[in-house]
Order: sequence, then structure tokens, then C-alpha cells
Amino acid sequence: MALAVRATAVDPDLLFLPWTVPLEDWPQDLIVALPRGISRHTVRFVRINGIVHAVKEIEESFAQREYDLLNELTALNVPSVRAKAVVSGRTDADGEPLPAALITEHLRFSLPYRAVFSSTPRSDTAIRLLDALTLLIARLHLLGFAWNDCSLSNTLFRRDAGEFAAYLVDAETGEMYPTLSDGQRQYDIETASLNCIGELMDLQAGGRLPESVDPISAGQSLVARYNRLWALLTEPITIGMQDRKALNKHIQSLNRLGFDVGEISLEAIGNGLANLHLTPKVVDAGHHARRLLRLTGLDVEEHQAQRLLNDLDAFRAQIGDGETEEIVAHRWVDEAFEPIVMAVPQTLRRKLEPAQIFHEVLENRWYMSEQAGYDVGLEAAAHAYIAKFLANKPDEMAVLGTPAGLEDTTEIPVIDHDLDGVPLDAVDADPDDINP
Repeated sequence: MALAVRATAVDPDLLFLPWTVPLEDWPQDLIVALPRGISRHTVRFVRINGIVHAVKEIEESFAQREYDLLNELTALNVPSVRAKAVVSGRTDADGEPLPAALITEHLRFSLPYRAVFSSTPRSDTAIRLLDALTLLIARLHLLGFAWNDCSLSNTLFRRDAGEFAAYLVDAETGEMYPTLSDGQRQYDIETASLNCIGELMDLQAGGRLPESVDPISAGQSLVARYNRLWALLTEPITIGMQDRKALNKHIQSLNRLGFDVGEISLEAIGNGLANLHLTPKVVDAGHHARRLLRLTGLDVEEHQAQRLLNDLDAFRAQIGDGETEEIVAHRWVDEAFEPIVMAVPQTLRRKLEPAQIFHEVLENRWYMSEQAGYDVGLEAAAHAYIAKFLANKPDEMAVLGTPAGLEDTTEIPVIDHDLDGVPLDAVDADPDDINP
């Protein structure tokens, strides 16, 4: 069988990779050293035209199936890696068949869970990861996708203001249905809970889990977290005919989680005048991210968008309400956001995403102002943050400059330098004093 490439867009350089060599024997000068999760398959990271891709060896039928599923999830705007190609018909130098290869684009600024814990994490880091994973599972279930092998290992995490955003990485065991039954959903979340317990216990055995975190209770809490979220997203509520506040409060709760309400079904109960039975139809998540994108063109994570929109609202209040929201948003980008991003030296721009940097500058401004007793301003807060904190962070965009001789299992030290909840002197404090 001849070498065959199925791709969304064929990159000629893809054809010149050593497909006649087993993936585990690929030369080190091709390999990009990135932290990676645990996988049952051989996985390597390579650079194609300056973009890092993950290559996974897998049986052809599974590769084709996962390729289709990942493309379907991408089309549905689900946080997941993007499938780029399937290479099949591989044979070695002796003509013996080799597994097919599934190629996905590496998610920039993303981290496997073990890399998040490679430095001393905050005590609530595990909970924040589980919260992000719960939200991702609920989004998938709303679309009728059963993961069937959900785990921390099959997920990548990106910083999202003070939280994390979860992205599906491995869809090999996934199945798409019109809708999921309660049994399918519960099987999925219970499997996720058991997998997470095992992964947290593995971290504990390696001394990477804070002593205050119990792996069993933390993993088991995933089920309760999911059930509460699913009830909020899908269960009908009953309100009084005149109680508009209750309806608005419920919709706002969904919006805070990032979900929009597409429509609401009303059903009169009792005598038809006393109460209404409402079933909100929740549509795709990303409520704040979509609003920020519409206003500014900035494409960021949901919590980052919420944080940036809060600053945009404060900016609008400062300059007055005479301008439209769109014009104010344009001014905010020009006068607030872009000057901070451009103040970051070129050598430090691989540390964090621009939106995450802006969020942390806002946090730093708050702490500096609290200590000083007056608003120190965005510019002063930015310079202090860049010098004292950002300069000491590891690069999270991708380890593109790593010497080729390093093993691809090398884990970069990742410090969770979220500033929320940590009193500090933002100008004179030692960066090591910030709890990760």
C-alpha cells in the first residue's frame, strides 16, 4: 500500500518527515521538547513550517475515526486540539507495515496536568483543574459527545485569568450521538472521577500534590460538581408569573459560567396564572469571550474575557458615557490593552498569552494600590509586574528553543503565579514569595 495523507490542508513539508522510521526512533534533531501527558501510544512533537505538531502512532481505523471526531468538535467550537492529518500506508525499510500517524496542531500556551504540578502548586490548583474539566465535560455532553475515557491525562489546560480552561486532547474513545442518556452521562463522569483519583494519587506518590489535598475526595468531588452544573444547565425551574428577577438571576448565573441561553420554553402550571415552568435551552459556552471578540477583535479564554470586559466597563465609566460601546472598546484597546502588551520586551512575550499578562497586571495594580493607598495606575503596575514577576516565569508558549538532544519527556517548570488572594508588596517583593 502506498503512503497516503489525508489532511485539512496538505503541507508539502509533511511529506518529507521520516515516515519509514518508527516514531520512537525519529532523529532528535526533528523532535521538539515539550511536556506531554501520559499516553498509551508513542507521541512525538515536531515542527512543521514553524508550527509545533503532535504526531501519534495509532492503528489506521482509529486514526481516521479520531481525525473525523476532532474535526467535528472543532466545527462545533468545542475546546479541543485541531486535527491536521492522518498518514497511512507506512512501511519500514524492510517493507514491514508501520502504524498510521495522527497529526494534531499543538495548542499554544497549554500544559498537561503533570506540568502544572511540576512546581509547588497552590493548594486549590487541583480543584481549579477539576472545575475546568467539569465544565468541558458538560459542554461535550450538551452536544451529545460521550468521551468514555475522560481523564486529566487526556486534557490540556491553559491559564484563564485566575482559573484554567480545559481542552480535549484524545478523542480516540469518543462517540457522538444526537443526545446522551442519563446512563451514558453518569458512566462518563464516573469514569472521569476514577481516572482523576488515580492520577492525583500518582502525583501524591511523587510528592507533587499538596498535603492538604486528598486524592480520593478530590476525585470523587468531580461527580458532585458535574451534577450541580448539569442541573443548572438543563433542569426546569418554576417561578411566579411576576417574578422577573428570578428569571434574570437564573440567566445571569448561566452567563457567569460562560453559557448563553438560546431560548426558553414556558409552561403555565396550577391555574395557569400563578406560576411558570421554564426550561432554558443553553447554547454554546463563551458568552463573555464572544462579546469581547465582537467589541475588540480579541480572541481569549472565557474568564480572561470577563476580566478584560470588567476593565473595559471601568474605562467607559472613567471617560463618560457619551460614546457608543464600540467606540469605547476601540479606545480601550488603543489606550489601555495594547500599550501594556507592547511594554513587554520581545524576549518575554513567550511567557504568557497577552490577555493573561494584562489580567495579571490588573491584579498587580490592585495590590500596589491597596498598599500605597491610592491608584498607582496601569503603567506603573505594568513595569513593576514585568520586572519582578514576568521576567521570572517560565516560557509557556512552547519550548521551541530547547536543544535537540533533550528527551521529549522533559518537563518545563511551571509555576502557577496567579496573584489573586496573595497579599504582597508588588514592587519590592521577591517573586519566590508568591504562592503558586
